[in-house]
Amino acid sequence: MADWTRLLPALSAADRRQVETGLADADARVRALLRRTADHYWGSSVTRTPEWAVTGSWSAERRRRAALAVHLEAATGSVPSALNDVVRSLADGEHDWTRADLVWSLEVAGRGWGYQNAAHLELPATIAACLSPADLADLAPALSALFDEITEDYFMAAEPRRRVALLIGQALDRATGRRVPSWLLHNGDEFGPLVRAGLADVLAAPGVPELLAHCASLDRPAASARWLHALDEHLATATGGPEAVRGVLEAFAAHRRSVHEDSDRLLRGLVWALSRESGEAATDLLARVTAAASAAPRQASGFPHAQRTAIAAVRLLAERDGEVPVRTLARLAATVKNKAVRARVQTALAGLGALRGWSLSEVMELAVDDHGLDSDGSRRVQVGPYQATVRVVGEKARLTFARGGTALKGVPAAVKETHADELKQLRGLVKGVNATLAAERLRVEALLSEERTWAYRDWVSRLLDHPVTGTYGRRLIWETSADGHEWSAGLPRADGDGWTVVGLDGRPAHGDRVRLWHPIRARVDETLAWRERVLATGLTQPFKQAFREVYLITPAEERTRTYSNRFAAHILRYRQANALMRARGWQAGYLGTWDGGYDSEATKLFGGGAWRASFHHHLVGTDDPRDYDVHHCSTDQVRFARQDGATWEPAPLADVPPLVFTEAMRDVDLFVGVTSIATDPQWADGGEDRFRDYWHRTVVGALTPSAQVRRDALARLLPRMAIADRVTLADRYLHVRGNLRGYRIHLGSGNIMMEPNDAYLCIVPARGGTGRLHLPFEDDPMLSTILSKAIMLAADDTITDPTVLRQVAA
Repeated sequence: MADWTRLLPALSAADRRQVETGLADADARVRALLRRTADHYWGSSVTRTPEWAVTGSWSAERRRRAALAVHLEAATGSVPSALNDVVRSLADGEHDWTRADLVWSLEVAGRGWGYQNAAHLELPATIAACLSPADLADLAPALSALFDEITEDYFMAAEPRRRVALLIGQALDRATGRRVPSWLLHNGDEFGPLVRAGLADVLAAPGVPELLAHCASLDRPAASARWLHALDEHLATATGGPEAVRGVLEAFAAHRRSVHEDSDRLLRGLVWALSRESGEAATDLLARVTAAASAAPRQASGFPHAQRTAIAAVRLLAERDGEVPVRTLARLAATVKNKAVRARVQTALAGLGALRGWSLSEVMELAVDDHGLDSDGSRRVQVGPYQATVRVVGEKARLTFARGGTALKGVPAAVKETHADELKQLRGLVKGVNATLAAERLRVEALLSEERTWAYRDWVSRLLDHPVTGTYGRRLIWETSADGHEWSAGLPRADGDGWTVVGLDGRPAHGDRVRLWHPIRARVDETLAWRERVLATGLTQPFKQAFREVYLITPAEERTRTYSNRFAAHILRYRQANALMRARGWQAGYLGTWDGGYDSEATKLFGGGAWRASFHHHLVGTDDPRDYDVHHCSTDQVRFARQDGATWEPAPLADVPPLVFTEAMRDVDLFVGVTSIATDPQWADGGEDRFRDYWHRTVVGALTPSAQVRRDALARLLPRMAIADRVTLADRYLHVRGNLRGYRIHLGSGNIMMEPNDAYLCIVPARGGTGRLHLPFEDDPMLSTILSKAIMLAADDTITDPTVLRQVAA
């Protein structure tokens, strides 16, 4: 029995006899009728069949008893029949429903099955909607508990759940005299009670409940003219209507957590109400609501806090003037993972760009928020006697405090006690700057796949002087040209009040056009020279540029013409692979043992959105029929498509721009190189036999382009290290001479073979094993892994880990 049934008042024997009299006869009559409509029994159209029309001639009492009989079947039957329409058809109309009928039907519903179609609640909801407040008064506790159970039931189908919640909620409101409808802002999430408590008087003002109910009635992203006309009337007549709209939306913007679908529907209507206001304040609030609705929990990045609200708000925000909409939508384009919301964000940005004469890439660039930071990436605020500074250090924003010019450790206690609001705002600023930094790193790296050029002045303002983007732009190699044909590469250098591009020879390169340098356009000797310069100057680039891998179309790919098998037939650790794909901006359906879950196509846009790459991968099952988890996937083809209006047209590999091809293939190589079972040092001891041949082939296989670049980086780093006299770099291996024996580390997989018998050595390295050694980039974890292993093995006589010692001594 459900808990709420314990709150039901007892039904007298006389009332029970009155309710149940004639039920057996009514049940037999309805069953006979349903048998004649057997073809429609499982659908919702049974009440529209010719056979069902006979019920229209039944007396009100016969229909009443038939409704009670069908309710008994719907609630306690062993088969979850779709009897919702049958119950409603019999229960609707002129019936003298009684309090006893409601109590009896609630008892039946409570001791039966709670099927997803909510058929067991159709009759109690219908009866409750017909009774007077006096009849409902002593049922309020039970109805309230039942209502909470309905709103918290995430397995019940949405449409019948909303219908019964609405009717029972209205009955509860009549019984309690509650002004704000129970079915709005209910206990199904944390947000509803929070708003009811904080805005109690505002929500109960004359006309406001009706305004909220109208907002919740919007059942699609776009509002009709009729709905908007009614909305304007509610806003005009409700006492403090616009203030109530802003109050609820402000609360949601601050809440920033997932809400119940009913709250989502209400918020969607409220953003339409907010859109009726003009002015910067309304635009700012709409932007914050859009961001909050589009955000998602870290553990479920594809499920926004309020998806319906996000979709509507994106459209409405794009129609507003000013820079706030562009900036907000650009940030969402880089962070939102949900496909539906992301597609609408990109469409909105493209529309804004078209109106203002910008490409989508330029829209994203112009919208980068500077968060009020100075050109040096800092912002200083006086907080009482303390000076607080938010400064970008490296690629992170940090908050520090000082007093009288003396730096302090941590946050002063006085600030925590007496300036809590200011501290909260400063911490929010740090969080916002870090979010922009993370999005900008991905956006700037994505520019490597575009044939994009900047006017010199725009390049300086957007990519060097900008306090956020400049963190990355000032550490990258650029090319400048006067005629668009001859390009000269160099690093940015501040000269007086401006910037210049300084080449390898130390001389400034002149030109009025600038583009991002990519090794695919450079000579081999030039690329090698830039790698040496980056290492010599101690420059850490935000991502691989000088050491970036280059992928050119191979003869095999020319023969396959429309797809590449270069990275096919690898076995990946699926969870890590899927997480890495998403981190790199690829959209992929999750593999699983369900229809359509055995194959997935990861996609990502390149070339400023004009090209799309697709990486196909498949589920690899286990030999255990009880194991439904996905542990591994196999890799397959990489394909490309060109945007053609609103569709994507498959393209031959030969037609794909070299920058697009190399950047897409680099990502796929990264997926394989990082998550292949061959890179797992523990796999050899616990792997499945059917993958053993693949593992042995791969751990000693030819180097991929990423491993070849890793080899070049090692060739330049090792002479600078203390172990230089103990290591030798070969074609595929780094040979390490220890004090106990020799070792070979494969440059692709990082696996170790011990000499002279090639016994496998399993070492799981700790993080940060390279100490203070300067690395020219931070996005190749295998490079750090190989170096940390080499450092350890060069001094193998000092190893204390017993698991490693046992293997070395074997």
